[in-house]
Amino acid sequence: MAVVLVVDDGAANRQLVQAYLSGIDCDVRMAENGESALEQIKADPPDLVLLDVQMPGLDGYEVCRRIKAGPRGRLLPVVMITALNQTDDRVRALESGADDFMAKPVERVELVARVRSALRLKALYNTLDSAEQVIFSLAAAVEAKDSLTEKHTQRVAESARYLGARLGMPEVALDALYRGGIIHDIGKIGIPDAILLKPGPLDAAETERMRSHVIIGENIVRPLRSASSLLPIIRHHHERFDGRGYPDGLRSREIPRLARIVSVCDAFDALVNDRPYRARLPVDQALALLIDGAGGQWDPEVVELFVGEMPAIHRLGAA
Repeated sequence: MAVVLVVDDGAANRQLVQAYLSGIDCDVRMAENGESALEQIKADPPDLVLLDVQMPGLDGYEVCRRIKAGPRGRLLPVVMITALNQTDDRVRALESGADDFMAKPVERVELVARVRSALRLKALYNTLDSAEQVIFSLAAAVEAKDSLTEKHTQRVAESARYLGARLGMPEVALDALYRGGIIHDIGKIGIPDAILLKPGPLDAAETERMRSHVIIGENIVRPLRSASSLLPIIRHHHERFDGRGYPDGLRSREIPRLARIVSVCDAFDALVNDRPYRARLPVDQALALLIDGAGGQWDPEVVELFVGEMPAIHRLGAA
């Protein structure tokens, strides 16, 4: 059973979080301060830490830094929860190594969704062999290059897995959607920052170089035990339903189904989040673009499902 460590100096807050998580199959443990939390983590590491920021003694930022500094803490998800809601507070939390950030008062539905997402990611890390750990760490390094893409791949992974489940796909396919979503852009590790972070449009040569990330990613991931299910996602998530995509110009059902699902989730998340070359779009405008591109850029069946499931996807943090 997964273990969630709740760290908060307020007994009422700890009990509230425990009550919210009663519907999740997990063991909830408590710590009333940072020192106690670090001792528990050292003695018996949990699978997730829900960490308050404002505590006497060690504050949440310092506790998070110490967790992430340890060899076993690097892949331990930490969600920071605080009444502070300024952008600077969120940035400071992320700079301390936090994997996610929630503002008080915490809503039960959101907390449950975030916890399930974090535990799913930790379960994935627990199944990886050493080679896979390196590759998944590389995928995280790609996102670390640009603060604007923070958590992008996890949101894509969660929403893709959700859509796969709604389509009645088997567990092996759902696992591939989640893993593939996490590492679909790993090939960008081989793209120069001058191109990745360029604030304006790419020229023809830069566009061609950027497009090579799908081939680079495919070559990086090929040695994995699970490569056979992941490679089609990595190579083909930029194909278009009308055949005008890359790298192979596949069209319609020629495009692997898992890649068609990830493509829609990837596009939507990019549209509703800031990028170096443009500001984010409102959710309704992004959905309108997906609908307009159904049958051209994207699989119309996947777009229809995505739009219809938007409220649930939003709760997953995909928006």
